[in-house]
Amino acid sequence: MPKLVIVESPTKVKTIKKYLGSDYDVVATMGHVRDLPESRLSVDVKKHFAPKYQVIKGKEKLVEELKEKAEQSSGVLLATDPDREGEAISWHLAYLLGLDTKEKNRVTFNEITKTGITNGMEHPRCIDQNLVDAQQARRILDRLVGYKLSPFLSQKIRRGLSAGRVQSVAVRLIVDREEEIRAFQPEEYWTIDAKLIPQGARRAFAASFYGTAEEKRKIASRQEADQILADIEDAPFQVAKVKKGTRRKAPTPPFITSTLQQEASRRLGFQAKRTMKAAQELYEGVDLGELGAVGLITYMRTDSLRISEDAIQEVTAYIEQRWGKKYLPDSPRHFKTKANAQDGHEAIRPTSVELSPDKVKDSLTNDQYKLYKLIWERFVACQMANCLQSTTQADITAPGASGTEYLFKASGYTVTFDGFTVLYEEGKDEETKEEGSLPPLENGMKLKCKEIAGNQHFTQPPPRYTEATLIKALEENGIGRPSTYASTISTITNRTYVVREGKALKPTELGEVTTKLMKERFPKIVNVKFTAQVENELDDVQSGKTDWVETLDDFYGDFEKTLKQAKEDMQGVKIQLKEDETDIICEKCGRRMVIKTGRYGRFIACPGYPECKNVKKLVQENGADCPKCGGKVVVKKSKRGRVFYGCSNYPQCDFVSWDEPTLEKCPRCGKTLLKKKGKKPKYYCVTPDCGYEKVEENEE
Repeated sequence: MPKLVIVESPTKVKTIKKYLGSDYDVVATMGHVRDLPESRLSVDVKKHFAPKYQVIKGKEKLVEELKEKAEQSSGVLLATDPDREGEAISWHLAYLLGLDTKEKNRVTFNEITKTGITNGMEHPRCIDQNLVDAQQARRILDRLVGYKLSPFLSQKIRRGLSAGRVQSVAVRLIVDREEEIRAFQPEEYWTIDAKLIPQGARRAFAASFYGTAEEKRKIASRQEADQILADIEDAPFQVAKVKKGTRRKAPTPPFITSTLQQEASRRLGFQAKRTMKAAQELYEGVDLGELGAVGLITYMRTDSLRISEDAIQEVTAYIEQRWGKKYLPDSPRHFKTKANAQDGHEAIRPTSVELSPDKVKDSLTNDQYKLYKLIWERFVACQMANCLQSTTQADITAPGASGTEYLFKASGYTVTFDGFTVLYEEGKDEETKEEGSLPPLENGMKLKCKEIAGNQHFTQPPPRYTEATLIKALEENGIGRPSTYASTISTITNRTYVVREGKALKPTELGEVTTKLMKERFPKIVNVKFTAQVENELDDVQSGKTDWVETLDDFYGDFEKTLKQAKEDMQGVKIQLKEDETDIICEKCGRRMVIKTGRYGRFIACPGYPECKNVKKLVQENGADCPKCGGKVVVKKSKRGRVFYGCSNYPQCDFVSWDEPTLEKCPRCGKTLLKKKGKKPKYYCVTPDCGYEKVEENEE
């Protein structure tokens, strides 16, 4: 009889079967099979937080099939994912199938390759009860917060609200940032920027006003800037000092879960959920034609930067063969993992560096290819030599008519050896001013001033969080775990605590009101340091240092008292959300309808509810007229969330466009101009035969 191997995902089955052969039967659970039922709390607080698990609704038939297969097999191996969740699923399976958890029936695969599967099968172990207890503690903790706190919020603010231990802190971070932005008072400042040309040269370089040799000077107004400009109107510029150096730029470490989500957001515009979906598919295996199904990356839920020696040797040989020995560092790079990281897995890397993105492109979806290319390039680059840059810093003097000698500074660099940048450089969250190269400069060299001007600026408030910067903040503050970031962000946007404006995350009124109530009544739940402390305690459970029941008891005692007090203090209190009134008249009762926010987004409703239950879809007009029928152009969203434009008279008028109709008319034929977004937006005529188009300049 064959042995039964149970995995989580059905897409893994084919790949694993290929390597194990006919002596094994591989089946999938399709995720969890037993959990706390949704209809009730299912945690007996008085009996040491005993959970009351049930087979998940709809999985009963699957569980019976697994029991039959287990009885007909010569043994059962539990090969669920190698993390807390996977360990818990194996534990639940062991209970349902009557397996002894003290037997070595648990195997893990860090990568779905022949090597990874062979290694996993050669090292079976017992189920790690500490991992299971850590998962149970988190699950029960989140259930207690969610099921005890959500009814309170629903009663005090709006029906259907939910609270979560990690999601509440994530919303608080976004709300706090919005309050910072509102409270920010911009300050005016000026810079003086000159374009200078060395004698005998043609190309100008930029230099910026610094102050004097004695001190840096801040220019606060146009008057100050104009005074300095007048003082140096005919001043001779001269190089006072040139400092040259060499700068070494090292590559970034390979990806862990959080940095993969951040970089995919910055570089590819992927939301965290989309990133993890593509990564899961790459891990589980992709059909590569003659090679069959192959897992292309190692396990994608990890916060360890460890790289196996075999992988380092393989990538070192690849770099030397492709780029030459000079592109290798003096010794292989080993990156230090954070103190609180789980080191059960390697960093995210390709399972075989020989499978370059170009080789597998035809077998991958667009998302899979883009993400694999990012992972592959980052991993290869992390074992390449530093980028070497020759830097130049120049102090330039300009004596003023008043006798003050002003100081300007210029800096630049040239790349003397590209190193790892020949392949990859990390993206940035914010645009930064790049240094350029400088012409050869020497002490005492006279410079001609081609252009000089004062430029007004204002200090800027901190930017709103994007997915990338929110994930970074959650990670830096120890909130949640990398594997939870995608679901946390999906939850707070789906429940309209937060909305997306481009890449930015902005709190809704609901998010702000809820956060205010939480800060006033449940300060610990939304306290960043306290939430991080809870994560550390869960890690202690995982490492066997702390008992999971004691951890829950410490948390719940204080939480229960706080909730009881809040209910007493707010008895009979209902918080009203602001409602924006519209010009639309309710045809049923004559009232002006208002904009409301519900579970599925914003909509228009009659304020006379519950007597009048009239509701309508919220239609957003962009101000332009339909080029086909003259109706109003409305903004719509596809099922995938992509914005497009259509006519308000649909279905009578079928006008639709991915590009935005504008108020501008074509100078050739008088029809509507459409705007195609980009770094330099392009405007073109809606009439294909016209052919008119223009590119908008000076817009980044």
